[in-house]
Amino acid sequence: MTIDPIFKRLEMLTGTTAIQKLNQSKVIVFGVGGVGSWAADALVRSGIESLTIVDRDNVGPTNVNRQLQATCHNVGQPKVDELKKRLELLNPNASIIALKEIYEPATAASFNLQQYDYILDCIDSISCKAELICQAHASGVQLYSSMGAACKLDPTRIQLGSLWKIHGCSLAKALRRRLRRKGFEEEVQTVFSDEVLPANEQTNDSSGYRKSVNGSAAHVTATFGMFLSGLVIQDIVSKSPKTNPLT
Repeated sequence: MTIDPIFKRLEMLTGTTAIQKLNQSKVIVFGVGGVGSWAADALVRSGIESLTIVDRDNVGPTNVNRQLQATCHNVGQPKVDELKKRLELLNPNASIIALKEIYEPATAASFNLQQYDYILDCIDSISCKAELICQAHASGVQLYSSMGAACKLDPTRIQLGSLWKIHGCSLAKALRRRLRRKGFEEEVQTVFSDEVLPANEQTNDSSGYRKSVNGSAAHVTATFGMFLSGLVIQDIVSKSPKTNPLT
């Protein structure tokens, strides 16, 4: 199998087999805002050719400071559609499925999670996030979850850890409470920051889900996304015997 030249530099690091595995892996990203958009971009740049992106929101003016696909020229357009356009420019061979939907208890059954190799949780809503974590665990598919990236300025405080051991993250604290009420206590691998800055306000979104509206910065949210994509890439590479791309 001939590897596409756009992946040559990565192939030099990982070997040919890993690139083939990346090309063949199926990933779904729930939420393509300040975290998920960057994760999706890095996945496609790293060889993922089967990617589904899910988000029901449209681009808003306040998204431009941190969301990869958001510009002053596409405000009002669906986030997933705008991101799909960008991702297809990176690799025309990639199959990008854009779903302008929300993952919630009422719609969970419509997503066949078992068809994927990896699930990235970049959802803001606590109730939707908890439902996805429970269903992903039941499906047996590897899930990586982003905790709160808002109210953070120091990217050096971003780290990996178990959901049950995170400190300094109010979203993680609320999520743990929700999961325990659902009787869920399984391991969840997360990206989080222990930096604590004052929150701004909380509102209910158009569907009635409580969500935080806080200050956020691109260099932090994007780093969260890169951590998440890195977890997928490193896991695939670690399971692939290294072969010399020059042989």
